[in-house]
Amino acid sequence: MAAVRVSGSGRGLRPLLLAVLCAVHYAGALEVYAPNELFVENGTYARLPCTFKSTEVTSVTTSITWTYIEEGSTAAGGVIFYFISGKEFQGGLARFKDRVTWAGDINNKDVSIRIDKITFKDNGTYSCSVMNPPDILNSPKQIKLRVVEKDNLPVSNVPFLVGMICAAIGGLLVIAIIVFAVVITKKKRTKQNYTGGDSGQTESLMSPVKQPPCRSPSDTEALVTSAPSGTVQGPVIYAQLDHSGKPGSQINKSETVVYADIRKNC
Repeated sequence: MAAVRVSGSGRGLRPLLLAVLCAVHYAGALEVYAPNELFVENGTYARLPCTFKSTEVTSVTTSITWTYIEEGSTAAGGVIFYFISGKEFQGGLARFKDRVTWAGDINNKDVSIRIDKITFKDNGTYSCSVMNPPDILNSPKQIKLRVVEKDNLPVSNVPFLVGMICAAIGGLLVIAIIVFAVVITKKKRTKQNYTGGDSGQTESLMSPVKQPPCRSPSDTEALVTSAPSGTVQGPVIYAQLDHSGKPGSQINKSETVVYADIRKNC
């Protein structure tokens, strides 16, 4: 405490306060994300995914360190991969030599790696550590790698999710078709009610009005006789008949006869 004690001016306390403030400011400012467990088929490759979030942009000072602890071991982890200044470096563990490659994108804050020729001996814990100055305080994210045979790989949820999505879309399409059919049916019924019901009634309503039968000229006298009084008659034709029996154009006795009341009935 004697080293921290300062005079009244407080100049000796300023560096300590600054360090504390920096620690508080940057604590938790950088977060690393990775799955807790990863299953890989024996004899294939493993992509160890790891990303991070930082308040600072990446630069040449951004560094990534991957370490490995063998399954069941209590020893400190050994470095298997290192990335800084945009360059890759192999770690010191001989068993991973030329098997680990960069599989990330530092600009997108992706710091994943790939390990080829995976065997059961590669089971263990892999740790991803990121420093993005001035964001340097973070906890490395650990991934437990499980190397298994193909038949022992866990079933992926992707096909199940795809099936569920397809079923939901199909259900929505069926509902839409039913609603469309109901609307069309209601429109047709409304149209039938508006036009007078079924087709038989419509046909009877639309059938032409029966016209009275046409009468021959011989019936003209009956038409004239049966015509009600007060009705408006059409043109009347008059003629004079000769009853003398004498030839010639002279008419001695004549009689005016109404031939017909000409009406336009046909």
